[in-house]
This record gives sequence, C-alpha cells and structure tokens, in this order.
Amino acid sequence: MREARLIHAAARGRYAWYQNKFMWLFIFLLTVLVYYPYSVGSAFRYYSYRALFCLVILFTVYALNMRRSLVVIALVLAAPSVVQHAVYAAHPRSPVTMINSFLALAFDVFTVVVIFRRIFSKPNADSESIFGALCIYLFVGFSFASVFLMVTYFEPHAFYLDPAMNNHAVFDRLDAVYYSFGSMTSLGASGITPVTGEARLLTIIEALLGVLFLAVLVSRLLSASSTVTRAAASRD
Repeated sequence: MREARLIHAAARGRYAWYQNKFMWLFIFLLTVLVYYPYSVGSAFRYYSYRALFCLVILFTVYALNMRRSLVVIALVLAAPSVVQHAVYAAHPRSPVTMINSFLALAFDVFTVVVIFRRIFSKPNADSESIFGALCIYLFVGFSFASVFLMVTYFEPHAFYLDPAMNNHAVFDRLDAVYYSFGSMTSLGASGITPVTGEARLLTIIEALLGVLFLAVLVSRLLSASSTVTRAAASRD
C-alpha cells in the first residue's frame, strides 16, 4: 500500500514538473539575461555562459512539447547556435555569425509563435500561461537584439555609441541586448542612439510591439478572469 502511494506521489511530481515547464524556461532565460554582463573578463565565466546558453536552447525545444515534425524544425534552427556556443565562437563581424544570428532569430520567432498559440488557446489563464507570456516577452527582446546586430553588419554605423557613456566604439551583442530591452520597455537605452532610418524604424516597431503585447496580455487575463467568475456564478 505504501509502495502504491509512493508511486502515485512520484507520478504527481512528474506531472507537476511537466506543468511548470514555462516557469523553468522563464527562470533560465532570466538567468541568461542577468548573467550575460558577467560572462566577460574570465575564461571560466565565459565558457560557463556558453554552456548555459546551449542548455537553455535545448530546454526551450523540450518545453515547447511539440509534435515530432515541429521538433525537427526547431532543432534545425537551433543547431547552428548550439554548435557555435559549444564548439567555437566566430568573429562578431564574420558572415558565419550573421547567418547564425539569422537562424537564431528564426528560432526565436518560431518559439514565440508556438508559445503564443499554446497559452492563448487555453480557455482559462493559469500560472503557466503567465510564465509563457513572460517567456514570449524575453524572446522578443532577444529576437530584436539579433535584428539590431544584423543591421550593424550591413550598416556598421547604424548606432552611435556616446563615448562619454561607453568604453568601446563598436556595437556588440551586449549593446544590442541592452538597447533591445530598453526600447521594448520604452525606457530607452542611454548612450546608444539609432542613426540610420532602418535602425530608427526597427526601434519604433519594437517599442510598439512591447506596448501592444502588454495590452493584449492584460486583456487576456481579464477575459479569463471574467470567464471563471461567470462559470462560478452559474454553478451557484
């Protein structure tokens, strides 16, 4: 009898883990974002970040829980980024890095679409829906960081780095992440100014998407809450 209870408890534990995938994905993504500035200055921290980035990519594919055909597509899009971080690091301005950035962008967009369809198809908004929406928000920020990097590949002076606020003159990955999330939250990125028309247009698009997504998310949560309230009232 006790054995049966233990097996039942273990099964419930596995089910709870399965139900909390988006929560763990959000924690991993947030860890990557917070740890990124500390990945420079030490070989150990640098390689630790690369290993963590690979694990997050693989866990993202696992968390999506897709059918086999979509899993294959996700792995194909994610493979170049995993290989680059696990095996070698190409020069930031090389064509290989740009191709990798394009595939990383495709993987992020693919992930956002899958999570968006998953959480907004539910009749009720639970904790996983909220964490899924937060994951989308972070993925959008990382996606635009890749876009801004690709812009600087074709237009090296697309962004102006104020020497008074930056200790380097070349727009790098950390600058792209900082500028992307600053634009999406409408807080702005001090010390970085878009110069070309393409850079300014993309900045406007990201700012609009950030505001619209939050509006849609709040509307979705309110709608789900009112649905639950009406269902409870009808039972009473």
